[in-house]
This record gives sequence, structure tokens and C-alpha cells, in this order.
Amino acid sequence: MERRQFLAASVATSALAVAGHAAGQAPAGQSTAARAREFYQMRRYTLLTGPQTKLTESYFGDALIPALTRMGMGPMGAFRLDIGPETPVYYLLIPGAPVETLAELDLRLARDADFLKAADPFWNATAAAPAFQRVESFLLAAFEGWPKLTPPASSAAKAKRIFQLRTYESPSHADHVRKVEMFHSGEFEIFTQAGCHPVFFGDTLIGARMPSLTYMLSFTDAADMDARWDVFRNDPAWKKLSTSPRYTADQLVTNITNLVLSPLGCSQI
Repeated sequence: MERRQFLAASVATSALAVAGHAAGQAPAGQSTAARAREFYQMRRYTLLTGPQTKLTESYFGDALIPALTRMGMGPMGAFRLDIGPETPVYYLLIPGAPVETLAELDLRLARDADFLKAADPFWNATAAAPAFQRVESFLLAAFEGWPKLTPPASSAAKAKRIFQLRTYESPSHADHVRKVEMFHSGEFEIFTQAGCHPVFFGDTLIGARMPSLTYMLSFTDAADMDARWDVFRNDPAWKKLSTSPRYTADQLVTNITNLVLSPLGCSQI
């Protein structure tokens, strides 16, 4: 009961972060009826080059993603960090609702006999030959104005694609509120018009370096990513929004983490 009360309080805090935003339109392709917000568990696996990468990728593809799919969750994203502070690192993005499902995920997995059998080499790895170095988990709430994960069309076709994962840290809760509001005041549409395919936008409920938000964009390749960002930066709507006194009165973002990821073979995104 205490866990559920804590999660409910966290969700309420997230809701306050978007209260009073200027516009709550759903993104293109999402009807009002489909606006129930998702939650995301983001896992970061820090690995050593060699057997750990192969073992972790097999764990994702043969055990974890199939088990999560049986639970009615998905689509799941599994990614390799290509550009970032350290490698090898794998990321797993798990969408779900209600939030309790994500909070109790490992407890539920431990009751799945098929999962335990397939996961055995990873779950029961020894201290002498561990499966990973560390695993960090973050719990995010989808933005009200972008309530569901939207994979690019290239995901279904397993076509060439890369992903940009960006985290914005704010110096105060008030600044964080205004930055979330800024996305709802036109930034979603500017991203879409520039050809930057948004995958998700999430407000951090539980994680490090809060208050913060994280979002993911998809591109064909690095050249496409650079070109699309140039279109975004030069969009008159962005120039107007980014110079609005409401969003320039204080520094809304004091640190940005910018990662480039590529999908693993087992990724559903």
C-alpha cells in the first residue's frame, strides 16, 4: 500500500509539471480518445566489452522482451549507445500502464517460468563472470500532450535508423515546469514539421539528477539528424517560441545529456 501511495504522489507531482500549459493538443495521428498517458521504465545496462554484450543482447531478445510481450506490454526499445560518455552501454525502454506494473516488473517476471528458463544464463550469472557491471532504472510519465510512444515507420520494416536520447536538467522545479510547458506550447509541432520523428517525451518521476525530462527522436542516419536539426533551429515558430519572455526570463535548462543510439536486432522500436 505504501508503494502505491508513493507512486500516486509521484504521478500527482508530474501532473503539476504540466498544469497550466498553453495547449494540450494530441500529436499528429493521435485522437483525443487515445490520450491516456503511458509510463516508461528506462533501464541502462553498463557492460564490459566481450561476453557481457552478447549475453545481455540474448537476454533481451530471448527472455525479457518475449516475457514483457506476454504481459501485454510494448513495443519495447532495445538500443546500443553509439555516441555518449562511455561504452558499451545498452538501454531498454519499456512502456506500460498502470504505473504499478512497471514498479513491480521484476517481481512479476520472477513468477514467469518460461522467462526464468530463458533468462537463466543472465539471471544466474556468477560473481566470477557477471552478466553486467550495473543496471540503473528510471521511471518516466509520458507528457500529457504526447501521451503514447510513437515508433517510426522504419521500426516495423527494420530499416536503417538511429535514435537521439536527450535529457534536460533544470535548476529548479519552477523552471522545469516552464520547460515542460514550452513543449506543449508548440515544440511538438516544430519537431514534427522539421522531420525529427518524436518517439516519446517523459517527465522523470524517479531517477537521478532531478528535476529533469527525457525525450527521444528518430532519424535515418547522422546526416539526416544534422539536417533535421538545422530545419528545426531555423523554423520561425521555434525562433518565436525560444525568445518568448516567459521562457527566457530564467535559464530553464542548465545541463543537457545528448546520446545517439542504434537499435539492437531484438528492438521493437
